[in-house]
Amino acid sequence: MTTAPNTPVRTSALLGAAAVALIAAFVLAPSPLAAIGGPHGGFSSEQALRDAFSKAFIDYWKSGDRTFPAGMQDIVDYWFRFHVAKAAIAAALLAVFIALAIRLWRITAGLGVLMAILALFSAAMLAANIQGAAAPFSSLLSMLPTGNSHGDLGTTITQIDQHLAHYPHQTTAATPAVKVMVDDFGLYHAVLAVVGAITALVLITLSVMAWRRRANRSMLWCAILTALTALAVLVVTAANIGTAADPAPALLGFFQGGW
Repeated sequence: MTTAPNTPVRTSALLGAAAVALIAAFVLAPSPLAAIGGPHGGFSSEQALRDAFSKAFIDYWKSGDRTFPAGMQDIVDYWFRFHVAKAAIAAALLAVFIALAIRLWRITAGLGVLMAILALFSAAMLAANIQGAAAPFSSLLSMLPTGNSHGDLGTTITQIDQHLAHYPHQTTAATPAVKVMVDDFGLYHAVLAVVGAITALVLITLSVMAWRRRANRSMLWCAILTALTALAVLVVTAANIGTAADPAPALLGFFQGGW
């Protein structure tokens, strides 16, 4: 009979433990999970992945083919699985932090706001990994040392720059990889634009709901913070819509070290 009043406390404690476990999994689990099913396993370190991708990228450019060579495809598939694992864990974290925010808000608004902020952070991680899973090749491009490239990689990037500077007017059938990169880069930003629009809609809805209860000072601050966050998300969404509509200049900027 005496355990009933403690049930909400135990539930919150269990949710807190789940959050800690999921945070650890978010950091540690994706790499080994992504290695499962791959023909060559995973990578010993991030630097090993960077080195492998740089080599595969050069080989892909030299192949003159639209289709990824086997080595490149293995890395892209690995990176897809990596982001799927991270997205799944981030989604679980989001659900846990939302549950904690609702429960702890009843105890103290301060803890509820903290959990809500952590939920927003989890939502951002979920969005980023959905983007990475949807366009893993473009996500991998960030691993290229574009600002300090030399040798074969430097030559490759210089050639890509030349094609992108005049894209699509001087892109020929001899450089199908350029179109693959441009299209995938457009998809990369289109996905984030869609996710951002959905996120902004949810935040605006939450802000309106909180504003209706603004007599409570905590709810007033919640309404203001969610509205400001929604505004920031809309700005990022608009930028991604623009890039998705015309990805070649942004991709050129990336290869020139501007991303």
